[in-house]
Amino acid sequence: MTEATLISLFDALLADLDGVVYAGPHAIPGAVESLQQLEGLGVGLGYVTNNASRTPADVAAHLRELGAPAADNQVVSSSQAAAELLASELPPGSRVLITGSPALAQEIELVGLVPVYGQEEDPVAVVQGFNPAIGWKELAEAAYVVSAGAVWVATNTDMSIPQARGIAPGNGTLVAAVTAATGQTPRVAGKPEAPLFHSAAKRLAAERPLVVGDRLDTDILGGNNAGFATVAVLTGVDTRETILAAKAAERPDYIISSLPDLYRPYPAVTQADGTYTCGGATARVANGAVGIIGSQDNLDSWRAACAAWWAATPDASTAQAPQLVWLDH
Repeated sequence: MTEATLISLFDALLADLDGVVYAGPHAIPGAVESLQQLEGLGVGLGYVTNNASRTPADVAAHLRELGAPAADNQVVSSSQAAAELLASELPPGSRVLITGSPALAQEIELVGLVPVYGQEEDPVAVVQGFNPAIGWKELAEAAYVVSAGAVWVATNTDMSIPQARGIAPGNGTLVAAVTAATGQTPRVAGKPEAPLFHSAAKRLAAERPLVVGDRLDTDILGGNNAGFATVAVLTGVDTRETILAAKAAERPDYIISSLPDLYRPYPAVTQADGTYTCGGATARVANGAVGIIGSQDNLDSWRAACAAWWAATPDASTAQAPQLVWLDH
């Protein structure tokens, strides 16, 4: 009897984009092929993105260019979530200052609100989303309006964004500039809040979705907040070391190297007398350090280490990196 693959345990995959499907303009190796395989298994696919700089239709078109399966309604964005949040609280026709992209302005229009671009147009709210073209003048305008008491919603607060050349500042850094100027903090519509994930699952009529992401503080925390199973993939921001050190709320249920691992059996972690075993690796905690028997290059060693360390620190409210002691086989 063959072991069940990881993806066979779920009825849908809710995938992050940056750092999971692509980095900058290019697909991550193996990602597109892995997404193409889902349909043949009867597994639903949704894309959940904090990037508010493009419309869901533009994102879907880009995914199709890369060869990934993507209908426009399979993309759920933080700009949609921000627009829905504002529409639920403001009268139709309310003016909203756009500190972001034309795509964000379009979502605001679609919910019956009016995009404006200056304090002199008397906005009652500010919506802030990522746009690489934003400069000081736009951030200053947002600060003036926020300081005057307007409702302030951010699409997301990712501090960084993976690009082809490396890690670049994300929307969170731009939001932080307005926070620093005003002393105010916005409400956040996208990840790591749960509604974005619930909305995506609802579109797919999924009962057992698996959330896959490269970031603990948005994807994994958001999936956990939504009550869904989570898998961290090592093709983006977070690493084996940062996952091991993760605070309790940001710990994934599974760890994989890349999306093709979804189609492999996931090794069970067992525990006996404080020793955690995964595949051929074992780990145990003693005196605040994690002793590991296994190869540093083998993910099973890290899975065992995570199980041991997390069991020893079940309520960690901050990231805590243990000392690692690698022992001979």
